[in-house]
Amino acid sequence: MAFDVARIRGLFPALGDGWIHFDGAAGMLVPEQVASAVSTAMRAPVSGPGGAFPASQRAESIVTAARRAVADLVGADPAGVVLGPNAPDLIRRLVDAMADRWTIGDEVVVSRLDEEANLAPWRRAAKRVGAVVRWGEIDIETCELPAWQYENLVSARTKAVAVTLASGSVGTRPDVPTVIEFAKRVGALVVVDATYAAPFVPLDLNALGADVMVVSAQAWGGPSVGALVFRDPELLERLPSVSLDPAARGPARMELGPHAYPLLAGLVASIDYLAGLDDAAMGSRREKLVTSLGSAKSYHAGLLAQLSTELRSLRHVMVIGDAMRRIPALAFAVAGKKAPEVAEYLASQGLCAFADDGTSGVFGSLGAAEVGGAVRIGLAHYSNVFEVNQLVRVLEEIR
Repeated sequence: MAFDVARIRGLFPALGDGWIHFDGAAGMLVPEQVASAVSTAMRAPVSGPGGAFPASQRAESIVTAARRAVADLVGADPAGVVLGPNAPDLIRRLVDAMADRWTIGDEVVVSRLDEEANLAPWRRAAKRVGAVVRWGEIDIETCELPAWQYENLVSARTKAVAVTLASGSVGTRPDVPTVIEFAKRVGALVVVDATYAAPFVPLDLNALGADVMVVSAQAWGGPSVGALVFRDPELLERLPSVSLDPAARGPARMELGPHAYPLLAGLVASIDYLAGLDDAAMGSRREKLVTSLGSAKSYHAGLLAQLSTELRSLRHVMVIGDAMRRIPALAFAVAGKKAPEVAEYLASQGLCAFADDGTSGVFGSLGAAEVGGAVRIGLAHYSNVFEVNQLVRVLEEIR
C-alpha cells in the first residue's frame, strides 16, 4: 500500500495556517483540486437543464458526472443517487416521504450512537403521526452498539431502522450487517448514515444490503453537498415525491429546486481525490477508491492505535470508549477540567479540537457531563505522527 501522508499534505493549501487540525468532526480541509473545480465551474457558462444550448447541456453533464462519482464511491447504481445541499436536509426529505404512509402505532428504530442529523427527523416524524421510537442503546464502557439487541427492537410494526456506519463522536463502527439482517426479517427499510465512515472505509452498498445510504462530501474535504443513495432505484418510484415538479422521475423525485452546479463539480473532484489517496491504485475509479480507502483505513488504524495508547498512559486523561472496530475519531476527558477549558488550552497551543458539554447526544447517553464533558478528536487524511505526538505532549502538560 502507498499511503504517502507527506504527498497528501501537499494537496491542502489550508495547512499553511500553521495549526494542527484535529477538528475532523466538522469536516476535513479542502484539497486544492476541489477548490479549483468549483472555481472553474463558477467561471463557465452554466444554465438550467433541459435546453438545447451548451450552457444547459453543461449543467446536465455535471449532474450526471456527480451521480456517477457518488455511485462509484458507495458501489451502487447512478440511477439511485439523489443529490442535495447536505446530508441532514436529505434525510429529512426521505423521512417526510416515508412518514406519509405511517399510522398510529407504527415503529421506527434509531440508536444512541447516531448524530442528531440522523435522529431528529425520525423523532419529529414519529411524533407527527403517532408512531413509536425505539432505541438501540450503547454499552457505556466500550461505546459499542450491541447488534444482538436489534432482534428484540424490531417487530412487525417496524417501518424503518436508522443506524450509523461509524460514530463521528467516539469512532465506533457498529455491526451494521447484523442490524440489517434483523431489520430485513420484519421487512423494515434500513437507512445507514455513512457520513463519518466514507472518508476512511471502502463502501459497498450492494454488499451491505441497506436500502439507503447517506454521505456528505464535506466529511472528506468536498463541498457542502450530500447524497442519498438507493440500493434499488425502483424504490424512488414507490416513495411519495417531494419534488416541486409533478413529472419528476428517478432521483429528481427527492430533489428540490436547481442544483448548485459548481459544488457538484467540486463533489466529483473530491471523489477523484479520494480515489488518488493511494498513488499506486490502478483500474477504474471504483477500483481506485476501494484500494485507496483500504490504504487510508490501514494507515489511520495505526495512527489511532498510537494516539489511543499514549493518551491512556496519561493518568489524568480518560479516553471514552474502547470499541473493537473504529474510524480515526475518539473522545477524552481530563481530570479536574471541563471540556471547554481543555479545548481552549489546546487552541492556545495551536491545536484545533471541539468540546462537548456532554448533556445531549452520544455523550449525554454516556453520562459525559458528570466528568465535565468530552473533547472530540478527529484525524484526517493529512494527520501524521508529529501531530499526534504534539497532542500527547500538550495534554501531558495540562494540569
